[in-house]
Amino acid sequence: MIDVSSPKQASELLRKYGLRPTKRLGQNFLCDRNTLDRIVRAANLPSDDPVIEIGAGLGGLTLALTAASPRVTAIEIDRHLEPILEEVTGSCQNLRILYQDFLRIDMNELFDSAFGAQSGIVVANIPYYITTPILEVLITNKARLKRIVLLVQQEVADRMAALPGSESCGAMSLYVQYNAQVELIGSVPRTVFMPAPEVTSSIVALTPVVPGTVPVKNERQMFHIIRAAFTQRRKTLLNALLRAPASFNLGFGMDDRARVEKLLESAGIDGGRRGETLSLSEYATISDAL
Repeated sequence: MIDVSSPKQASELLRKYGLRPTKRLGQNFLCDRNTLDRIVRAANLPSDDPVIEIGAGLGGLTLALTAASPRVTAIEIDRHLEPILEEVTGSCQNLRILYQDFLRIDMNELFDSAFGAQSGIVVANIPYYITTPILEVLITNKARLKRIVLLVQQEVADRMAALPGSESCGAMSLYVQYNAQVELIGSVPRTVFMPAPEVTSSIVALTPVVPGTVPVKNERQMFHIIRAAFTQRRKTLLNALLRAPASFNLGFGMDDRARVEKLLESAGIDGGRRGETLSLSEYATISDAL
């Protein structure tokens, strides 16, 4: 049996079918047994949890997941990889492969068919260029998920886990941290991919929290405040809120300085601070005061 965790055997398999990694699809195939095992361990799979894998690729991670889960649904956008996946995973009785674009799938149908009435786990080695839209889809559906394990660009993983006041902290950091507990598992060198990407990757695990990690009366409003603060992150919080786009529906204009000052005072927040120094709890306090 071909071992696609071996770069040599993976290359031979691609040559056999006249294929090569497609740059347009961001294909960087993971060919390293140790990293595959780290991802599966990070998923922390109980014996009865079903799994969705986004991006089956050559099937190395798919095989590892089928050995740990009773039911795996793998999604692969590239239909050209079908003969390879058939050869590598054809004997797996607990595997279903969907050759579709994950971002175009009806999520309710997918989760119902993959998980049934229970919640499940998502594992993905996803192209860097679509990390954000996939993450947003998963968080939108977090009530159906027990755990999300992603292999992403290290810079993105660092932003997910960034603390207030750090250079990496941004609106995305607070968005992810509100919706899930974030755990950085560790970095993955570029040399374990075929072809090697230009950057280091990182494994990150998210444990969804419903409704969120901090109490807030109106989470939509809180994120409008957060976006306003980070849209103009070099400005003080007071000035950033005064200049918030009308589409954020915060009801502030440049003539509302006294009103915003009073709002921040009632929330116990110094308007002279910059937005990246505030914690999620502080943003929730401002939103509730508003």
